[in-house]
Amino acid sequence: MEPTSLGQTTGVVSGIVLAGGRSSRFGVDDKLAATYDGMPLLHHPVLRLAEITGDVVVVLAPDAPEPAMPPGAPVRFARDAREGEGPLAGAIAGLGAVDAELAALAGGDMPGLSTAVLLEMLRIAGDAPVDAVVLQDGAGFRPLPAVVRVPRAREVGHALLHDGERSLRAWLQAMRLAVIDEATWTALDPRRETPVDVDEPSDLDRGAG
Repeated sequence: MEPTSLGQTTGVVSGIVLAGGRSSRFGVDDKLAATYDGMPLLHHPVLRLAEITGDVVVVLAPDAPEPAMPPGAPVRFARDAREGEGPLAGAIAGLGAVDAELAALAGGDMPGLSTAVLLEMLRIAGDAPVDAVVLQDGAGFRPLPAVVRVPRAREVGHALLHDGERSLRAWLQAMRLAVIDEATWTALDPRRETPVDVDEPSDLDRGAG
């Protein structure tokens, strides 16, 4: 598979947005409803993943109300099985709701996803003998965004959850992992916005312009 354009990925890839976590640093109950660049923060990753997948699963906390979504966006909702089990449990809940071969995962607080970077991640995931693709960050890597091969990611994730693991990083490292070097992905995203999340109210200022 060589998903080098938007249309080629539809039906082969699902998007998963992790929106079930809580933010202790943000100071409000619903960080993802805060306005960023003219729309709710959550809408940004939803719309970007919808562009390349045509199917987006938003993973919510067990008792959270379903948030309003952008009109026409191909969004479905999934739920964490239990409150507070961490991002890996959210990822596995999202993977359980999709039938695609590949899934592109992002946080609900990641407004700067680059379509070009995501498509490069999908190209590598489709062409190389790997189970997951992430972006280099210094000497390590960012756990989100990530592209994973769904069957293997589910299998590994369930095993780790059973053993008490909650970390996305541990999950990704337990699979055949491709790390796209910084020179490659920053050439596609010179402002380096793809892996950046919104952690504090002051971060919303990035979208004010």
